[in-house]
Amino acid sequence: MDLDALRERAHAWADADPDPVMRAELAGLADTADAEVLTELVGSGLTFGTAGLRGRVGPGPNRMNRAVVIRATRGLVDHLLATDPTAAQRGIVVAFDARHDSERFARDVAAVIAGAGMHVHRFLTHQPTPVGAFAQKALDAAACVVVTASHNPPADNGYKVYVEGAAQIVPPTDVAIAAAIDAVGPAVDVLRIADDALDADPHVHVLGDELLERYLAAIPSARPLPHPDAAATPLRIAYTPLHGVGRDLVLRALAQGGHDDVHVAPTQSEPDGDFPTVAFPNPEEPGALDAVLALAREVGADLVLANDPDADRLAVAVPDGDGDFVALSGNRIGVLLAQHCLAGIGRGVDVGGAIPLIASSIVSTPMVSAVAAAHGARSEVTLTGFKWICAAARGLEAQGHHLVYGFEEALGSAVGGVVADKDGISAAVAFADLARGLKAEGRSVLDLLADLHRRHGLWVSHQHSLVHEGAAGARRIADAMARIGDAPPTVIAGASVTAVTDFRTGAHARPSWLGEHDLVAFTLDEGRVMIRPSGTEPKCKIYVDVRGELAPDASLADIADAERALAARAAELALDLARVAGL
Repeated sequence: MDLDALRERAHAWADADPDPVMRAELAGLADTADAEVLTELVGSGLTFGTAGLRGRVGPGPNRMNRAVVIRATRGLVDHLLATDPTAAQRGIVVAFDARHDSERFARDVAAVIAGAGMHVHRFLTHQPTPVGAFAQKALDAAACVVVTASHNPPADNGYKVYVEGAAQIVPPTDVAIAAAIDAVGPAVDVLRIADDALDADPHVHVLGDELLERYLAAIPSARPLPHPDAAATPLRIAYTPLHGVGRDLVLRALAQGGHDDVHVAPTQSEPDGDFPTVAFPNPEEPGALDAVLALAREVGADLVLANDPDADRLAVAVPDGDGDFVALSGNRIGVLLAQHCLAGIGRGVDVGGAIPLIASSIVSTPMVSAVAAAHGARSEVTLTGFKWICAAARGLEAQGHHLVYGFEEALGSAVGGVVADKDGISAAVAFADLARGLKAEGRSVLDLLADLHRRHGLWVSHQHSLVHEGAAGARRIADAMARIGDAPPTVIAGASVTAVTDFRTGAHARPSWLGEHDLVAFTLDEGRVMIRPSGTEPKCKIYVDVRGELAPDASLADIADAERALAARAAELALDLARVAGL
């Protein structure tokens, strides 16, 4: 698009933007900015997909702003009214996090919904994302919108949508909603209830503490009963909400579960959209847990818990036995909570005679299938993204299964069916229960993990990302994936490939939650290797999971030595697959 066309498009969007600040900013840029800047702002629009919308806050259709939010909401409303005759009465839940623009965006969402004659169930204060998802289920609402960018950088915001089964949307619903958004006219013409009349509108129902109490009351039914000696066993917890919205509800949930010796990292305790103490507000990032680990050392904590800013993920660190703490990977959190929840069947966890189900994403550790089998449970693998884990749970429930636990390696956990999405609050309570029960037995979390490895094999996971930027990089990644598919290797780093699964084909023979996906998996005697391009970054990602046998009496030192050797082997496999692919 040439510069004149970009200027014209920028002026047209600015004229239709109801926000005076964004309108003025874009109007000024329309006359002064170069083609590169204008292409970034108005050359295209944010794409609505299964994760809704997410992007940097700023003017234009390719940024998060009030105009984009208003049009997206009108499109969602039009889709629901056209496909669900009960939608207007059931209404839509609206929640938001503590980012700087979230409350304003959420108010616009509610104003558009009410203006369309639909009921709105709206929170007036920032809430964890799992609470929004729970509210949709509890109120039998037709949908839920949560304004959040989770653990993205401070400059971002997002628009997360739940529809079917109070879970994140999956295809083809995302495509249908995107088409409805595209059909919406200028944002300034979309009917909205005025701010000062919003909460007095008969379509608006304000949600408060009663809904939070219902959420807290749902947690005990999904987690095992506490250890018999738990009440007599003190457990000191260090916790950080990472400048997010999880603190108050996490403290209430932990206290309800008998965990009241909780110390919150003071510099990260309050919600703050600037995230001033971390470079990146993601608990997986190096340095993100430094503040809470320092607090844990200071107070002599038995357990470290951390949420991401919207509290739908849980990070954990535990004492390493040498006076310090070790952070657990998402895979190890998943294996431990799977064991804990499965062991709790009949002790607080009621599956109602159904077959217990553990669901995990395809890039998460295969070790969980052995843990599930040991308890007579089914282990189901899904595509990446928690929406698919919940889709599998819904689909298999009709076949007599009951989800006991779901997880993904990126710190996402769903303890039972409290919400149909990942939930870092109920997961925090369950992990505190696990740690306290082990302490009551004179054991540690690492002791249990070692026992599981002795029983099911020592699994080590490794990820390797190869960055290739620009158009040439994209072609190189595409060529590599084509090469792997056309002529898959029979040997990787000396290991024989015993099976190849190309998830780009054969989707008709797999369940919907394991459909077509740009991923190729290689099964080896010692584990597996998978390769896929990133959907959001100029990267190709290689995932390796390798397994080694341990002696029944292997010591912790023996396990540590074996783990180092397996980690080196996993890196070797990743590098050789990259070489074979031409990356």
